[in-house]
Amino acid sequence: MIKGSVSLIKTGLCLLVMSMSLTRAYAQPFYFGADLSYVNEMERCGAVYYENGTPINPYGLFVEKGANLVRFRLWHTPSWYDELNDGERYSDFEDVRKSIIRAKTLGFQVLLDYHLSDTWADPGHQVVPVAWAAVVDNQPVLGDSLRNYILYTLTRLGDEGLLPDIIQIGNETNRGILLSQEVNDQGWSVDWQRNVFLFQTALTAIEEISATYSVPIKTAIHIADPSDVAWYVEQFVNNGFTGFDIIGISYYWQWHQPVTIPQVGQLITSLREDYPGKEVMVFETAYGWTTQNADAANNILFNTHPSYAPLSPANQKKWMTDLTQTVIDHGGKGVIYWEPAWVSTECFTPWVQGSSWDNATFFDFDNAVIADGGIGWMKHAYDFTSSTQDNGTALNKLKLYYADDQIIIEFMEDTPQVYPYKFRLHAMDGKLMQSVDITSPYGNALRIPVSGILPGCYIVSLQDKVSAPLSERLCIPIR
Repeated sequence: MIKGSVSLIKTGLCLLVMSMSLTRAYAQPFYFGADLSYVNEMERCGAVYYENGTPINPYGLFVEKGANLVRFRLWHTPSWYDELNDGERYSDFEDVRKSIIRAKTLGFQVLLDYHLSDTWADPGHQVVPVAWAAVVDNQPVLGDSLRNYILYTLTRLGDEGLLPDIIQIGNETNRGILLSQEVNDQGWSVDWQRNVFLFQTALTAIEEISATYSVPIKTAIHIADPSDVAWYVEQFVNNGFTGFDIIGISYYWQWHQPVTIPQVGQLITSLREDYPGKEVMVFETAYGWTTQNADAANNILFNTHPSYAPLSPANQKKWMTDLTQTVIDHGGKGVIYWEPAWVSTECFTPWVQGSSWDNATFFDFDNAVIADGGIGWMKHAYDFTSSTQDNGTALNKLKLYYADDQIIIEFMEDTPQVYPYKFRLHAMDGKLMQSVDITSPYGNALRIPVSGILPGCYIVSLQDKVSAPLSERLCIPIR
């Protein structure tokens, strides 16, 4: 969209301004997310990401491609990393802190995924951190350990202005959390009294932090396999755990077939009907783009859905766009792609050298973004007209343009305005160029002086107090 073309021509300034896409996804508001937990590790292991032959900051790439939410996993004490590669730990607190800084610098909202374990937590593994193993059978003391851990980690983040926007309590918690190794290995079981006590303990700690720092934080539960979700949510609620905001779902064709995308949509509708006020999101999904392998680590995501065969970049994108449109149509609030940047490197996992996910990333085997692949999912022209989403907030309809050394953001007629706003301007490499907190109206527009800005491309980010941040590229050529 080019605004004020006559006056710009008179001044000899030609602009390329990309609109903030507010008439589709961000208008609703809808989360387009990516789990980028592996990025720091991949870069330290030598990975360089490319677009059109140029090295890029992957966080900046995902902003440019339409992402507005980043998810990070947090392990308690992943000491098993000490014996791998250079001994550097990842997905511990310090690594996650660095990742949140990278994300918030570019205006992303952040979903923090407490695994509540020293390693991967999933439907088959929910083992208590070693630090708490001695008190695993002492419920009050275990609860105190959990509470103190959440208060400690969130206080450190809060003191630096890094609190997440969403926190999920546990990861794919299709059994009780914080189990002893012995109980975990005995197979599936859930002690709902114990489980709800621990979830409520975590929730109360999060709410305390939210109040202390006056920062709204949404809370979520996370269940794998759409066919199991309704039962688990019912059990949580019937056993007294009701204070969470979001129901998160994992849905992979690889592991959850024969559940179809339309059936996921029907699940979302029924959850929203049964639990009014709860949001529903797909916290994890992915689909492969090739059957080939970049390294000796076997691909763990290789099954092909008959309607999305063969595996190809185009079918990867089609899977994501079809799933996302279905989520939108049924009133879901977002979709998050799991680990689209877990590329192949010389580093080791605990099991093998390389990446077990290289065929399901958004990058080819030379780490170049696949232009016609899954990454295009976020800027697809989705149809919200039949959506059962809410109508959105103050950021529904805006016009963005540059003139007279100002970035101007105009509110359309009858658009409510929700102050304060946070305006951020970043270079494409992630460097913060300007930050303004706007606390009062400028008439029908926000006018942010940016005198002295050099020609080039930037990321403009705007967020009110209730919406997901809006981010879009603005390019200013030489005068």
